Amino acid sequence: MMWFSELPDEARLWIYAAHRTLSQAESQMLLAQLGPFLKAWQAHGLPVRGQADVLHQRFLLLAGHVAEGEISGCSIDASARAVHAAGEALGIQWLSPLWVFYRDPSGQVVHTSRGQFRQRIAAGKVTPETPVFDLSLTTLGALRQHGFEKPAAQSWVARWFTLKPPA
Repeated sequence: MMWFSELPDEARLWIYAAHRTLSQAESQMLLAQLGPFLKAWQAHGLPVRGQADVLHQRFLLLAGHVAEGEISGCSIDASARAVHAAGEALGIQWLSPLWVFYRDPSGQVVHTSRGQFRQRIAAGKVTPETPVFDLSLTTLGALRQHGFEKPAAQSWVARWFTLKPPA
């Protein structure tokens, strides 16, 4: 999948995870609320080409690019304020990326602490094939190259939790 096709690979990326599944209507309202901010977003007086999308009714992906500059400091803070305000208006809480987000056996996106995730691995409830999401991606290039959802054995949890691919 080609995310944000109008932005280059070096565009910055922020991933926000909602505390619950969003309805289609909530996802659309969230993007509509962010629209005015994205149109006016600036970094050091330069316009930021920004886009947002909601994936899996759970994740807000916000991307931005400045042609002759970079997004930093106040412009990042402004985007975070806009995302939090839009979420608050819709009753959405954004969770820390320290949670582990994965798909349960029914295909639902769920989250748990790292400790609970380790326990689920030990109990066999999480397998090397369990799809896991990577909220640590910081550029569109990384998202495009590495993907957002992978089997646990091929994701960031493979290192942390010593999962090995099946033989």
